[in-house]
Amino acid sequence: MSDMSLILANRESHQTEAAPVKVDLNRNVQALIENPLHEFTPEGLMTDIEDFVRSKKLDDLELFKRAAKIARDPRYFDRAINDENEKDALKDETRHRFDQPRGLWVTIMTCSVGAIVQGWVQTGTNGANLAWPKALGLLDGDGHPIDPGSYIWILGIVNAAPYLASALVGCWLSYPLNHRFGRRGAILFAAAFTLAFVLGSAFTQTWQQLFVCRLFLGLGMGVKASTIPIYAAETAPAYIRGGLVMGWQIWVAFGILLGFSANLAIFQTGDNIAWRLQIGSAFIPVIPLFIGLYFCPESPRWYIKKNRYHDAFNALCSLRNTRLQAARDLYYIHAQAQLEGDMLGSGADKSSKYITRLRELFIVPKIRRATLASFVVMLAQQMCGINIVVFYSTTLYVGADAGNASVASIETALLVSWGFGVLNFLFAWPAVRYIDPYGRRSLLLLTFPFMAITLLIAACCFLVAAPAAHLGLTTTFIFLFAAIYSPGEGPVPFTYSAEAFPLFHREVGMGFAVAVNLFWAGILTLVFPRMTDAFTATGAVAFFAFVIFHSEALNVIAFVMIFLWVPETKQRTLEELNYIFGVPTQKHMHYQTAVYLPYLYRRYVMRKDVELEPLYKFD
Repeated sequence: MSDMSLILANRESHQTEAAPVKVDLNRNVQALIENPLHEFTPEGLMTDIEDFVRSKKLDDLELFKRAAKIARDPRYFDRAINDENEKDALKDETRHRFDQPRGLWVTIMTCSVGAIVQGWVQTGTNGANLAWPKALGLLDGDGHPIDPGSYIWILGIVNAAPYLASALVGCWLSYPLNHRFGRRGAILFAAAFTLAFVLGSAFTQTWQQLFVCRLFLGLGMGVKASTIPIYAAETAPAYIRGGLVMGWQIWVAFGILLGFSANLAIFQTGDNIAWRLQIGSAFIPVIPLFIGLYFCPESPRWYIKKNRYHDAFNALCSLRNTRLQAARDLYYIHAQAQLEGDMLGSGADKSSKYITRLRELFIVPKIRRATLASFVVMLAQQMCGINIVVFYSTTLYVGADAGNASVASIETALLVSWGFGVLNFLFAWPAVRYIDPYGRRSLLLLTFPFMAITLLIAACCFLVAAPAAHLGLTTTFIFLFAAIYSPGEGPVPFTYSAEAFPLFHREVGMGFAVAVNLFWAGILTLVFPRMTDAFTATGAVAFFAFVIFHSEALNVIAFVMIFLWVPETKQRTLEELNYIFGVPTQKHMHYQTAVYLPYLYRRYVMRKDVELEPLYKFD
């Protein structure tokens, strides 16, 4: 009999006589979130933990016995332990949430450096677009396209290449790489590809060479964007996971700022060298990423997935303040993962193939709901219009300035792009404070409408005839857009998608979610130059703002999809989210429309003192 079978057999024999009804994780109609350890009597719990320690070849049984008592009922840790240091560490989980060990902070900082790489790579071409077409023979000496028909599409496809390559190939590589080499190994692969092809892009002599380098760059970007948020989510404690995982977007924003800064600092070094430096400068943060990975532990959940519990415990010891907390988390993750495996049956077996896991994203009800929610939040990020500014702001401003591509207008355009980067970075920080207490869903619903309004007004400002007013008004509303985007639609999609999927499907699920995001980013990048050529800069921005992104219909549809189909995930362990996504979609939609909306009306319109009936019930 296998180790798992022995533990399951003991569990069945030591449940309480009045054991609670088991929750069906695929159809959690009671919206109940339960602790699977509550089914044990005190004696049964001790028997189970003894079997667990023995079967997984762990040491210090007494430590795990104390940890099991706390995992079963965290409220009564004073009765379970006598060590004052351990008690203080457990109390600090609520008193001093960000007082964490060096191992966790090294891991989070390394993930942040990876995000900086992602952001810097994205903005290198923003400034380089002004020079590389001429340097590589697409423009004549006066700056006019040699072949106007093909030039626009070449510009678009070269800029879109990494995003399309990420969406179509890179994101899907994350599963086999993570499965075989772990989170650190996958990030190492991504870093190597990024370093090689960022530098390669800077030395290209034809647009075809630049295009190929950016295609391969996309492989690294896709793997990195699909893996780093998962790695951060799997190492962070539940009570601060949102604040730490959203560091991905904060530091992507910082990387965007650094990219804009590099563009501004070196744009006057000469047309043939400036664009190469602007693209190639993104190699700088890759070096500390390589170094940081050496000092990071592997994800403990990846070790658990591989049945390497001793390694998982050692990893948790470096990520938690005490061995007791590490033992508690190890046992609780194991119990929840075991429940997840029971739910999926043979689909959760380690031998499951890639195609099987991909298919289960859409056929297993609980996982399908996580897939739908991640799809919605990722698509909404592209619908909001952010990448118009990130990818093409410099080209847009120069092209809109009455055809005056002087050094002064280029410098102004670069300064505006730099200012956008500053605001995008600074206004992301409030989300660190509010994403866990107020939730991911709340930030989305609060910020999305205001983003739509500000970008619509920015598009209208391009119609102003006076150049000074034109630039000032447009810049003002684009900056307001950045300030509203940064604490909501910016950090939430990657944070949400990294935590939504169960352990056995996390890599392939996150790969799908990131592919959705980057595919539409690639499509936007591809077609925008053609639109600026067909409609002029004013018409293209207005077209995107009014027709594609900010038409009333799409805006309302995106908001409604978030309202109806995106459950809240704040302050629950990754394993407890199985219960959240186990709630049927119909029940979630009914609650939002029949309970939550009437509550909002009575509370904030009628000004009545009413209480909101919660959707989820905690056991």
